[in-house]
Amino acid sequence: MQSTDLAAKLYNAGIVNNKDITMRFLKTLLIAFASMFCLLYGLQNLMNLGASFSFVQQTLSMQGHELYPQSIGPAITSETLVWVVLSVIIILELLAGFLILRGAYDMLKALRDTAAEFHKAKHFAAIGLSLAIVLWFGLFSALGGAYFQMWQTQSGNTALEGAFWYSIQMAAILLILLQKDSEDLID
Repeated sequence: MQSTDLAAKLYNAGIVNNKDITMRFLKTLLIAFASMFCLLYGLQNLMNLGASFSFVQQTLSMQGHELYPQSIGPAITSETLVWVVLSVIIILELLAGFLILRGAYDMLKALRDTAAEFHKAKHFAAIGLSLAIVLWFGLFSALGGAYFQMWQTQSGNTALEGAFWYSIQMAAILLILLQKDSEDLID
């Protein structure tokens, strides 16, 4: 199906009334998927709490560090602190997901409004996407990768690679989201 066919079907179904609305709808759909992404990761961590705890515990304890055995600071071995860190990760995943979901809802409600109103409706989605970047770039890449050297273990390296991709995806979506919409986006 070509994009013009899809746009025509959306128009005929009453979902969109012009090409600009089609782009707004597609942005909103992209935001909804970003929300689902964050929420599913948070829920998966809750459903696999024991495995999540073990991974965070291994990372914070700096176990298996043979290439760079010395660190600039201490490892964290307290189970209480491991639970705190894991809780922060899960809370941030879920919070980002719910904020982005709120943004998708607001954008859907403002779909037919002016470009300025639609842009204002992006507020919560932008906050949620930024929070997701802070989580996967800041906590995983900067702290986990640089301080806790998680790249030195197989599971840590896999998680670090995933965090890179997640943060890049959220950043790309944020850039798309923050582009101002015009009243006549596409001729």
